[in-house]
Amino acid sequence: MLIRLFRFLSVFPLPFLHLIGVVLGYLVFALSPTYRKRMRSNIALAGYESSLGIALREAGKNIMELPLVWLGKPERLAAKVTLENWKIAQDAIDAKKGVIFLTPHLGCFELSGKSIALRTKMTVLYRPPRKESLKPLLEDARASSGMLLAPANLSGVRALAKALKKGEAIGLLPDQVPQEGEGVWADFFGKPAYTMTLSAKLAAMTGAPIILTYAERLPFGHGFVQRFVPFEESLDGDAAQQARAINTAMEKLIANAPSQYFWSYHRYKKPDGVTGPDEVSSQENT
Repeated sequence: MLIRLFRFLSVFPLPFLHLIGVVLGYLVFALSPTYRKRMRSNIALAGYESSLGIALREAGKNIMELPLVWLGKPERLAAKVTLENWKIAQDAIDAKKGVIFLTPHLGCFELSGKSIALRTKMTVLYRPPRKESLKPLLEDARASSGMLLAPANLSGVRALAKALKKGEAIGLLPDQVPQEGEGVWADFFGKPAYTMTLSAKLAAMTGAPIILTYAERLPFGHGFVQRFVPFEESLDGDAAQQARAINTAMEKLIANAPSQYFWSYHRYKKPDGVTGPDEVSSQENT
């Protein structure tokens, strides 16, 4: 049923989908206390509470554009994306030392990887959705663009490392909450967030450069501008310092389009089995 609905919606023009998304954004915000509380809390913590109204509309657009992004024909998607500073990425690809693309939950993050995969071989870390009905839809949609999917487990990490050593590109969501043992606590907008260490480890292991990218949504359904930004933070130090450097880079990126960050994402949750940040600090001080 869900797949049929997405296929039906995928044929509509982007301006129409975004218009419906605006309504959806307001509706979800009004009807879900949990969503409303988390969105308000996260955006206020980051200091962007003045962008709340725009952010909830952009969140609705993010949902409604997914049928087009996931099921639209590659050439149709490519026509809606303008690349900014692609030379940064192309130079890294041409160097054949591998490239680590980091895409936070900013703008149309589902589009970022697909856009790159249309231009070069790319492997992305993939964690199956909680809803089983979405699994075939997501896997087919991501694979259809030429992206190779690496599961979020040890075999997937090996696949990512292998791709980098072959001089290929990989993609990660650096602000996705990892599972137990895959992250450390590091400040994100001043509050400890369990942060993945994988991107820094892969960069150190392979020498592959890190490039930040996000697809900023244009007004009135006029498409997207995908921006490429070099990673300029230092990855010296231990895992916690490296994770903080990654988070700092994400904060700077989000500052470019704060209303398009997915503020309702449960970024500060404590995964099952993970020691909380307060307990970690207590153990370190004893």
